[in-house]
Amino acid sequence: MFNGKNYLRPSTLEEAWTLNQNKNNKIIGGMLWLKMGHKNISTMIDLSDLGLSTIEENDQEFRIGAMCTLRELEEHSGMEQFFSGMIRNSIESIVGVQFRNLATVGGSVYSRFGFSDILTVFMALDSYVELYKGGIIPLEKYADMPYDQDILMRVIIKKRTRKGVYLSIRQTATDFPVLACAVSQNQEGAWKIIYGARPGKALAFESGLPEKPGLSDIEEAIGKLKSWGHFAGNMRGSAEYRKALAEALLRKAIRYTMDMTRA
Repeated sequence: MFNGKNYLRPSTLEEAWTLNQNKNNKIIGGMLWLKMGHKNISTMIDLSDLGLSTIEENDQEFRIGAMCTLRELEEHSGMEQFFSGMIRNSIESIVGVQFRNLATVGGSVYSRFGFSDILTVFMALDSYVELYKGGIIPLEKYADMPYDQDILMRVIIKKRTRKGVYLSIRQTATDFPVLACAVSQNQEGAWKIIYGARPGKALAFESGLPEKPGLSDIEEAIGKLKSWGHFAGNMRGSAEYRKALAEALLRKAIRYTMDMTRA
């Protein structure tokens, strides 16, 4: 539950940014996570009138407005085709359709929650964020930045051909993930491996896999993973449990990705 004193829908990004410099004000997004906290907000800032509710596609990239919902992302035919269902797979288990019809891409990415499926899958692709004052920066860099008062306008995913899969383990179908793993490989053979819900926020694992890994290469990557000290415990599982899951998910994700690149 939160209390909001004023509600405003700015007509320009500059107006929204100026309002957001007051730390007692808050951009409200879909209000799904905000309502679970306990805040007193001076002015609730609604970005609905700023043209940030569309998914644009051109020859080079997808440009996803911050006010697009997770459901719009899930149902976008262009991304479904280009990324072979990887993005849809990461979203379809998030709570339920009603929730995904309200939750915004901007709210999910800005918050950088440890359990975020969408941050995990975006980081496994060639993704960037566009900030009103901060410009365009790699999503991986943004994920590691402290929270600030800038306006997150869009997520941009480059159309560099990259095949991959998203896998997660959940205790129940629509629960938060115990562990999430997104793996992709580009045309040049470079791998990206991202673990989310560690339970910390999504983080890249440097596997050292070659373009066409053999069994010995995969075992070497698994060996590195066993000594990777970025898993921890919480109410959904211990660090050792997550490490065991990470190994199983990585083996499966590499196999699936190699099958896709051979197809």
